[in-house]
Amino acid sequence: MPILNDFRRLTRSQRHTFLAAFLGWTMDSLDFFLLVFCVKAIATEFHTQNSEVMGAVFLTQAFRPVGAVLFGVLADRYGRRPVLMVNILSFSVIELACGFAPSLFVLLCLRALFGLAMGGEWGVGAALAFETLPTEGRGVFSGILQEGYALGSILAAGAFALFFNGFTLLGLHVPGIGWRGLFILSALPALLVFYVQARVKESPVWLEGKKQRLLRSAGDARILKAGELTRLLAFLPTFLFLVLLMTAFMSFSHGTQDVYPTFLATYAKLTPKIVGLIGVLYGIGSIAGGIAFGALSEKWGRKRAIVVAALLSIPVIPLYAYGHSAVTLGIGAVLMQFMVQGAWGVVPAYLTELSPAPVRATAPGLAYQLGGLITSWNGKAQALIAERTGNYPLVLAMTVIIVALTLAGLALMGREAKGQAMTAA
Repeated sequence: MPILNDFRRLTRSQRHTFLAAFLGWTMDSLDFFLLVFCVKAIATEFHTQNSEVMGAVFLTQAFRPVGAVLFGVLADRYGRRPVLMVNILSFSVIELACGFAPSLFVLLCLRALFGLAMGGEWGVGAALAFETLPTEGRGVFSGILQEGYALGSILAAGAFALFFNGFTLLGLHVPGIGWRGLFILSALPALLVFYVQARVKESPVWLEGKKQRLLRSAGDARILKAGELTRLLAFLPTFLFLVLLMTAFMSFSHGTQDVYPTFLATYAKLTPKIVGLIGVLYGIGSIAGGIAFGALSEKWGRKRAIVVAALLSIPVIPLYAYGHSAVTLGIGAVLMQFMVQGAWGVVPAYLTELSPAPVRATAPGLAYQLGGLITSWNGKAQALIAERTGNYPLVLAMTVIIVALTLAGLALMGREAKGQAMTAA
């Protein structure tokens, strides 16, 4: 009920803005996770190892910070709304091109370009949303916004389960479209651009900042520029802390997600339909966790919500990594992602609250994606170690223990920022 009350307080314009940011992140996530589910199929077609295909995940992660800077700077200068539209169109076109990749090398290059586009969406969308939404209920909106990522994984898992090998409905068999068809199908997010164009307004905070800049005299502008520089230099230690925090967060999510479908397919020997079904279920668990802990962060504060969610992931390891059936593995995966995305649900609000207005579309997204860059080797390293040792469960278990404890420790070191005002200053 409190969540519904938060939404009822929104104006129609605020709802459209939040929905656009949410769907943009959802579609971005869908395009990312399709490759994760198709690793084994791609490796088979190109006659290579799973770990070689996981190099595509590494390249996507590695180029995301570049995209965060590129699109973030453009959004801080030209506005959140037009840059968000360009960003969505970019990753949709690149995803379409992946479906026609003639070799693994070309696919890897395209996934690097996809990383540029993916890196820009989160920071621009979050800035647009939180500069438009009211302060009250920000934790709830943060949890829901971040779970666009989980919804994207659900759509990817569902598409993989239904369309990879095909399905039969009412006696009619729908043929499979393989991994290439899935990539072509996932170019549909480009249609979201028309919705943004028709329904979404520019950030009022950015518009106010633009108005202030136009009213300044040359002398005043120099003084204010100096003041902005001073504030940004004072923000540098916080920014470096956010990079460390996001490194732990990225290791927490990608370390528990990226190789898990491959683990289910190669180690647990589950069929694509079962793998896809488990992916859908733990995606639903992710959404529930993000909303729950996002709402709790309004009462507990951002830090406490992160710490509790991170530490509660450790007791789930026996089911998540060592389950002996599809049912126990599925239950473990749902509980694990409930905790992982529970912690993540706090991130959009926390990063934007800690960032000053002049770089609010750049700094959070850059910190977010630099964390991804530092941990971009994670999926490939996990796959390599698992291939050489033959022990996927141990790799997954040690990842969770190390990363959960690190994340909880870093969160305790940070400062609380719940309710920070969003202004154009």
